[in-house]
Amino acid sequence: MTTGTFFLFLLALVEVTASSKNDAANREKREAVLIRSKRSWVLSTIDLEENKPGPYPFELTQMFNDKKSDNSVKFRLKGDGVTREPLGLFSIDENTGIVSVLKPIDREVNPIFHVDFDVLDRQTGKEMDKTLSFDVAIKDVNDNKPKFTPETFRVPVPENNPEGLLPATLSAHDNDDPKSPNSQFTMRVVSQEPALPKISLKDMPGTTKIKQLTLSGCFDYDKAKTYKLLVEAKDQGTPAMSSTATIFLDIKDTNTHAPEFNSTQYNIEVMEMESNKEILRIGVTDKDTPNTPASRAVFSILKGNEDGNYKIETDPKTNEGVLTLIKGKDFEKTDRIELEIAVENEEKLFQCVNGKALPGSTPKPNSVKVAVKVNDVNDPPEFKKTTEVIYRNENGPPGDVLFVPEVKDEDSNSKNIRYELVQDPAKWVSVDPKTGKITTVQTLDRESPFVKNGTYTVIVQAIDDGKPPATGTCTVVVFLGDVNDNAPYLTSKSLVMCGNKVDRVNVIPADLDGPPFSKPFTFSLGGEDLRKLWKLEPTTGASTSLISLKSLPYGNYSVPLKMQDQQALQSEEILKVVVCECIGGTVCRERGPFSVSLGPAAIGLMCAGLLPLALLLLCFFCNCKDKTFQHIPLNLYDEGNQTLVKYNDEGGGSLFKPETGTSNFGQMKSIKVASAPPAYLGSTTDGFMRTDNGTLRGSAGYTSGSLSYGRSVIGMQRNQSIGRWGRESYRSGASQMSRSYSLARTERKLADQIEKKVSGFPEGLNDYPEYPTYLYEYEGNESKSESLDKLTVSNHSDNLDFIQDLGPKFSTLGRICQQEMERRNVPK
Repeated sequence: MTTGTFFLFLLALVEVTASSKNDAANREKREAVLIRSKRSWVLSTIDLEENKPGPYPFELTQMFNDKKSDNSVKFRLKGDGVTREPLGLFSIDENTGIVSVLKPIDREVNPIFHVDFDVLDRQTGKEMDKTLSFDVAIKDVNDNKPKFTPETFRVPVPENNPEGLLPATLSAHDNDDPKSPNSQFTMRVVSQEPALPKISLKDMPGTTKIKQLTLSGCFDYDKAKTYKLLVEAKDQGTPAMSSTATIFLDIKDTNTHAPEFNSTQYNIEVMEMESNKEILRIGVTDKDTPNTPASRAVFSILKGNEDGNYKIETDPKTNEGVLTLIKGKDFEKTDRIELEIAVENEEKLFQCVNGKALPGSTPKPNSVKVAVKVNDVNDPPEFKKTTEVIYRNENGPPGDVLFVPEVKDEDSNSKNIRYELVQDPAKWVSVDPKTGKITTVQTLDRESPFVKNGTYTVIVQAIDDGKPPATGTCTVVVFLGDVNDNAPYLTSKSLVMCGNKVDRVNVIPADLDGPPFSKPFTFSLGGEDLRKLWKLEPTTGASTSLISLKSLPYGNYSVPLKMQDQQALQSEEILKVVVCECIGGTVCRERGPFSVSLGPAAIGLMCAGLLPLALLLLCFFCNCKDKTFQHIPLNLYDEGNQTLVKYNDEGGGSLFKPETGTSNFGQMKSIKVASAPPAYLGSTTDGFMRTDNGTLRGSAGYTSGSLSYGRSVIGMQRNQSIGRWGRESYRSGASQMSRSYSLARTERKLADQIEKKVSGFPEGLNDYPEYPTYLYEYEGNESKSESLDKLTVSNHSDNLDFIQDLGPKFSTLGRICQQEMERRNVPK
């Protein structure tokens, strides 16, 4: 083998050893370069120690290449520490190929470097051979000591911690090469204060760099509340390096002292049969920390409370035991009781004997004796039973003996016991004060509000003659049997039927009696005529429906109903039904005081009420044959009983000359009654109205110059020389007219007479001035009744056959009114 081949083989071996941690890609590249360059490059062994002392720079190695001939080539270095971070660590002499290290290198920062070597033509700078790549590994030295994390810490430890592991661990780390002794270390406890109990270190499973503290013995909170430990970690490098950590163990107090009673014996007295009363407070002493589970006391009664007459609890503020008497003892049975009371803590007691814990031991708690003396008191009378149940039927006669008690009293003579009623809400019974016999004084009614669930309760008490008197009570429960003494009744007697929606209402009855004296009920209508308008469906059951058989006019209806219970006990009720138009649910539409809906029957009744007035008016307006009016006094201004309403004087009239007339109004010989003129065009000041042809007619409603009834007019002739009618001449003329006036006009209508008279007025009358209507004295408020035209009738489909049965007088009046309206036919 040649010398060049040997060096290439050596170079390849060093490279494989140094690059064991590089990735596969770099290794393939490096091997390719070495293979291609194994006959060209020669590289000395590189061995670099971290943090090597100077001086710097120092020669690391020298590169050789067989392409080198005199000064025709030069060397170039690139890669980690040269052209890549970290920079400035390596350099190469381009002429000699000597590689130098420029400054110390820390392995813990840069454990390995990858560098490249090139050989270039000095003249042209062209690469003469393939690049040689090589890894430079930094050799570790022991320059790091183990470090604890953290270096100082505190750990709480309970006082009753058993021997063995403590809740405290330590861990340390060394940054040196983990495969060298420089990073291997051990830990030990250097010091401990106080020295006992002994604390040591134990390896955690699976590692030597984490330790846990262990305890031998037991802590005593009263002796030491804090322990201080100094632990050292030391590596195995040369020279060895070490560090320390400080640990503080804070001991937490636990129950290591049993509570002790403040007294060794307690003596108390109670009254016989006394109950629910605190009788004793028991104090204890505990050396553990107050208000912790280690010191809070828990009391119990070990003996003497077999009957459960007593209980004991802990006062959370004072930590005392509070003994309470729940139910007193009977002096006649026992007069002395001895209780044994024990005390312990909420937390289990921990015992340590001679520095060694006693795990699992349960020491007996401390106890004390309490002697209870029972003092005799007056015992109350005792009923044989505190509750007596009696059965009776309701409605029984007074004087029934319900109950005679049996009472005993150990302290008193039973003959000296008196009895009183404590509860008798309906006052139905009495009690004999000597015997306690309870007797009814009134009839017992099962349906009374004082009876609950069919029972009536009476409470009686027995009072002895002791000092003070004692009382015993007994509750007497009377179960009342039901009898059929209540008929069915309607739960609601007023119902609304929405005529615009439905034709029925639901009828719901009730019965105060219970089964079998109540439902199902039987229903029927009270009258035969009602069956033409109504029916009930169903006729048997818990309830029924009242159904209208035809469309009824809106209004109020009274429907008699008959109801029977299951035992045929019957009742009759009047059901008020309002038939109306509903606007929502069963709410009737609201109407004004005169805005009502009238059916034909109501209209017929209204017409019947107007008959007398219509007959009176017809006496004046109709053309009666051979009839004369009775004298009507026209004393218009006297304040007595007047027929006509007094009006103010009208204004002065215009002067005109009729063709025929009298000298004055007082000489007027006749007056005729005529129907109202067909039209009214204007009003004069003398009470006449001007017609369309210029003639004057009496104006309806005027009394000064005309006598009016409704729209009929009594017209009067006027003198051409009189421009105004004086008040006095009016009186005298009216008086003379009333004496000489005759109504015996049998063949001719009054309207024709008026027309004949006024047709003779001269044509010049049309030239006379016209005057506006004169406003007369206020006659009174107009009627508040609305016009009959506004009355609404919603039941247009009602049967109107009943009009035919109103009688001959109503038919005659109808024909008279119809003829008069056809004759008058005056437009509004």
